[in-house]
Amino acid sequence: MLLGASFAVFWAANALPGDPAVVMLGTAARPDTLAALRLELGLDRPLFLRWLEWLGGALRGDLGRSLTYGTPVSGLVAARLALTLPLACLSFLLAAAIGLALGLISARRPGGRIDRLAALATQAGTALPAFVVGLFLVLLASRSSGWPTGGFPGWGAGPLTALRSLALPTLALALPQGMVLARVARAALIEVGSQDFMRTARAKGLSRGEALRRHALPNALVPVATVMGLQFSFLVGGTVLVETVFALPGLGQLAVQSLQNRDLVTLQAVALILVATVIGVNALVDLALGRLDPRWSGRP
Repeated sequence: MLLGASFAVFWAANALPGDPAVVMLGTAARPDTLAALRLELGLDRPLFLRWLEWLGGALRGDLGRSLTYGTPVSGLVAARLALTLPLACLSFLLAAAIGLALGLISARRPGGRIDRLAALATQAGTALPAFVVGLFLVLLASRSSGWPTGGFPGWGAGPLTALRSLALPTLALALPQGMVLARVARAALIEVGSQDFMRTARAKGLSRGEALRRHALPNALVPVATVMGLQFSFLVGGTVLVETVFALPGLGQLAVQSLQNRDLVTLQAVALILVATVIGVNALVDLALGRLDPRWSGRP
């Protein structure tokens, strides 16, 4: 799957309109100068051969040199991942906390007042994209003094200062995904809550909330874990727009800049890393499902 995805990424990047040589030298460059640069960059060779060369370099950890910055792409990506990966992990943890807590609260009394309010909140949160939530948060935070609404000082400025600058982007990414997870968790908990062992747990004196936490939640983790795995993949890729809204120098901003500058080498590397992350997380989720429920592992 990763092999096929690498070719799709390489083909899509090279199918974009615009000539990298013209972007680098400008429209006033002479035709012979443009031809010499295309020859130097290897743009005159067949697409399949260029893909094989690029793939071979990627397997060795060499993602090429950026056409815009003139530095190795691996270094650029590593520096940007130092921001994007913590942002995705923090958003994932916050979304999981919001989703599981709201799902447990809603499942305690299905159809009750709290459940209806939670359903309204989850529908509104699901309908709003992360970048729209980010714009609202920037608008609200700009009215208060002292709260950062953009930029990243770097981890060298101190963990608390760095985490404070990531608070709003984390919330913008986590809220929509937390609402989606809340709906899935509620449905799974209600389904498990109607089974016989739950009635036995209630008959032993446990309240519905305690029975849901101690007995229903472990048995409802299979669909919840599946959605959580997909959400982490989405959060890594969803940072593209959120990082643009909050002016964060992460992997998403690097992808946008590479697209604007027709830096195909950097754009291909960023896209490949995002695809590899999605495939890797999905594989880990499949392995985790076998631990959570033996029926998923194929064991008798």
